Parts: sequence; C-alpha cells; structure tokens
Amino acid sequence: MNSVSTTPTHALTVPDTTQLAILERSGMIESRHLGAAVVLSPDGSELRRLGNPDALIYPRSTLKPMQAIAVLRAGVTLTDEQLVLASASHTGSQRHQDVVASTLSAYGLTEDNLRCPPDWPADSVTRRASDAPRRLAMNCSGKHASFLAACVVNNWPLESYLEHEHPLQGRIRETVTEFTGVPLAHEGTDGCGAPVFAMSLVSLATAIQRVVLADATTESNAVALVNAIRGNAWGLDMPQVAEAMDSLGVIAKRGAEGVLIAAAPNGTTVTLKILDGSIRPLLPVGLSLLAEAGALDADAVAAVLAATTEQVLGRGIPVGELRFELASSRAF
Repeated sequence: MNSVSTTPTHALTVPDTTQLAILERSGMIESRHLGAAVVLSPDGSELRRLGNPDALIYPRSTLKPMQAIAVLRAGVTLTDEQLVLASASHTGSQRHQDVVASTLSAYGLTEDNLRCPPDWPADSVTRRASDAPRRLAMNCSGKHASFLAACVVNNWPLESYLEHEHPLQGRIRETVTEFTGVPLAHEGTDGCGAPVFAMSLVSLATAIQRVVLADATTESNAVALVNAIRGNAWGLDMPQVAEAMDSLGVIAKRGAEGVLIAAAPNGTTVTLKILDGSIRPLLPVGLSLLAEAGALDADAVAAVLAATTEQVLGRGIPVGELRFELASSRAF
C-alpha cells in the first residue's frame, strides 16, 4: 500500500527541518545543512522520516519525469535520447543541444519556437566555444521542445504553451495529480517559465516510486521513460548524478533549490529538500539514506560519493569533508 501523507498546509519552515549533512574543516564543523526527507519502502510504506516531509515544497525539475509522461500520453513519439532530454536538466553541451534540436526538427519547429530563457551552457567546453546565450543551451530546453511537440501533434497553440490555462498544462496537471495521488495544493511558475506544483516530499516520493515501478501493461509511458534514462544517464543531469546512476543503478535527479529524488533498483525511494536551497549535499544525503535502508551496497555508495562529492580543500589539499550526518549535540 502506498504511503498517505497528511494534507499539507504550509511551506517547509525551519522547525520542519533537521540537520542532514555537515561540512567539516580541520576538525571543526564549518557548515550544517538543514532539510527534510522521507524514505519509502518498495511497497510504498514509510521507512523513515527526517524533519517534516509533509510540508510543502516546490519539486522544481524533479517534476520533469511526470511532465515527460504527460507529453508521451499526448501522442508525442520520441527516441530514447530525446525522451531523456525531455525530462532533463542538462548542461547545455553540444551533444545535449543537438538532441534537443532534433526533437524540434522532427516536429517542424526551430529554436525560435522555444519560450525558455536564453542561457549560457553549464558545460565548460561548450561555453568557451559559445559567443552568446541560446535557448537551446538552457537546461530545460529539452522539456520545452517536447512541450512544443505535443502542441504540434494536438494542434494546440504554440505561443502560449507555458500559460497555466493551456491545454498541455492541463494534461500535465492531471498526470501529476494521478501520480502523487493527492490534489495539488498550490501552483507557481518555475525558473524556465513552466508551471510548477507545490507538494509534500511524501507525495513526490509516491509519484516517483510509481514512475520507477510502473508495469508495462498499465503504464507503458513510464516504463519507456525509465528504460530510456537507464540507457542514457549522461543526458539527464550533471555528470555526478550520471555517475551515481550508472554505478549504482539508481534513478536520480536533482531539482533547483536543493531537491532530490532517488529510487534504488528495488524501488526504495528517497526524496529530500535542503532548506537553504543548496545542491551540494543532495547526493551524499540521498544515497546514504538508501544505503542505510539496505537498498544500496554501502561500499559502492561510499565509492561513488568519494568520486562525486565536493572536496573540502586547503591550499589544494583535502582538510575535511562534506558528509551525511544527522543532528547531534557535539559542538565540533
């Protein structure tokens, strides 16, 4: 049975959080990351709650898998790479941009049809070769290209595809409500201009777990998305997240302002939000929680975190570490 959260009534606050990670430098705790998290067992029941995961958060880009499923349900046909980019927060590398451009071209569209803001590539090589920000380089451009493809297929207006009352956004709203299993509490506007729906971490975990554990006979679009991501982790997020997915078999994605979704191969799922919006502790906390739940091998997680976690350096030499650590009374 899936976990059922209480009806959220407020956005995440300081009293709703607990310490999830620390940064230690030269034997002293320099920074503490506060947040909330929930871990669901494969049957959907709650294994662990940290802080108040029933408080409201914006899932930001962790909403993209559900948006991509809504696009597929609207009749859009995408290759595996195009589908991954539809749910991606990519780095704007030339490879990423080429895949997004191929989606647009397949539906008779161009970069000029995109309504996401122009941006510089996060990928350093591509950025050095760029002479101006582009809409294709914006990390949500793949999602926007898939939105436009749905409009072409259904003869919906192109110019207004980001408006809250647009038919596509209505379809997305229905899909999100179906996967979370609860009414949407609040609607805002994401950084790329698309609607974003406030929900609890429990609702977000329920939705992502339903995506990852979907059955091909009942939800073939979710299965197609998960299979595409497993085969093309490079396209979904930053390289550190791709390494975690390839090495551990997890489906993981970060969202702006410190949100993470991560599901182990057996379906154990964690969602978390760092209160101050930091993304640096997301993988250490999320993967450690999955390891503590017995869903991932602890040694394999340690190896991935050693390769992907921000180093604490002094004169170029390691002098501390950033790590998952729950609240304690120790001062140092």
